Amino acid sequence: MLISRTPLALTLALSLLFLTACQRAPAPAWQGYAEGEYIYVAVPRSGRLLELAVHKGEMVTNGVPLFRLDPEPEATAVAEARQRLEQAGFRRDDLGSGERPSEIAALVAQREQARVARDLAQGELLRQESLFSEHVTSRELLDRSRAAQEQTRAVVAELDARLTTARLGGRSGQRQALSAEAAALGEALRQAEWNLSQKSPIAPQGGLVFDTLFEIGELVPAGTPVVVLLPETGRKARFYVPEAQLASLHPGDKVKLRFDGGELPATISFISPQAEYTPPVIYSRDSRSKLVYLVEARPDPAAAARLKPGQPLEVTLE
Repeated sequence: MLISRTPLALTLALSLLFLTACQRAPAPAWQGYAEGEYIYVAVPRSGRLLELAVHKGEMVTNGVPLFRLDPEPEATAVAEARQRLEQAGFRRDDLGSGERPSEIAALVAQREQARVARDLAQGELLRQESLFSEHVTSRELLDRSRAAQEQTRAVVAELDARLTTARLGGRSGQRQALSAEAAALGEALRQAEWNLSQKSPIAPQGGLVFDTLFEIGELVPAGTPVVVLLPETGRKARFYVPEAQLASLHPGDKVKLRFDGGELPATISFISPQAEYTPPVIYSRDSRSKLVYLVEARPDPAAAARLKPGQPLEVTLE
């Protein structure tokens, strides 16, 4: 009795076809490298390097001193600005306090003398008026007595005004001018202090001291970096994606960074809008010498220190 094997063969062929169709295509992988975003710490003032508080390869925290340059002439400018501000304050206080007590006492004594002279002149005028009415004295003597009496009265009024002014102090406009001058000198002092503080910069972020560019005793020109920092968050992956695969990537997508010794999750942060040729450092069998798009991804800051700038990477979608 013969048994047909055609159904069995057909079943095996269909099963193989089904398994082949269920297999997923391998995830695309892109070649890239790790890159660091460095901070070049420089100061806007020149000076001789007196102290280097950090060393190459050392980890530092935010706010720690990095180096110190010779503080002159900024320290001299700060001292001069403080003295000018103090001098302006003394002038303002002196103007607001009025004349000194001894000067006011002298004015009071002069006023009393003038009052005595005024009273004598008043009495003499009354006497001359009485004599003139009796035809004993002349009109000329009467006019002289009247003029003397008016003069002494004017002297008393003048000394009263001078005494009032001496007790009031300086005019309001002068006081406002001195206050404005003191405010301007205060700003000049803050500027001088800021210039001095620039001679001793601190770390703007925590991270690795990647390099130090000067030795103690060397003259540092203005604006020239002295310390190079690699912040903890200043590491990223750069890789290149062919145009055919670009549509599958978006900022915020998760990728995996594989390197010798491990792998790290990362998030795509930038996709270049412009195509370019694959750089020579990237060795890819499929995309070399083809137009590709630069993509950047950043790992989690807590684990970013595992990436070393220049390190080759293989990048895949999670």
